[in-house]
Amino acid sequence: MSEVIGQGIYRSALYSLVQKGALFRCAKGVYRLADAEPNLNLSLATASLLYPKSIVCLISALAYHEITAQIPALVTLAMPRPSRTPCTGSPPIRVHRFSGAAFTEGVETHVIDGVPVKVYCKEKTIADCFKFRAKVGMDVAIDALQRYFWQRPDIGRLMHYARICKVESVMSPYVQMGAHNP
Repeated sequence: MSEVIGQGIYRSALYSLVQKGALFRCAKGVYRLADAEPNLNLSLATASLLYPKSIVCLISALAYHEITAQIPALVTLAMPRPSRTPCTGSPPIRVHRFSGAAFTEGVETHVIDGVPVKVYCKEKTIADCFKFRAKVGMDVAIDALQRYFWQRPDIGRLMHYARICKVESVMSPYVQMGAHNP
């Protein structure tokens, strides 16, 4: 909304477009064209606008990087400790708390529909999935690792993030198997 008002468009005109069905209100202050198909990337951009300190993680990051068969039902975000828990209905989100290097390392910024979106890199995301295997499922973590090996894997970088996430001993056997059987 602030961008629209900055362009000289009145709030009343914006509200009128919503009432006429030309615009859809995604969240407070965030709108999209009504005929735009809702998709994961739109949800990631909306979440990033609403929570600029957050970083897209786990299943949402796997889906963004196309290394999972999972279809995220909500946007998973990493937030620094301590910070208040965001509450929103749209897009639906799940927050995970990270601290230190586990929060700050492996962050990439991608532009989605003109919005800068922070997403963990593939290697960090896979390490996070092993760290949160009780929440995302060990099968999801192993599947993501296998799909990662079908691409151009960087084992050194992958194990760097495994050390940061303190899952090196958990991941090592799977990485060794995958490295010999891509």
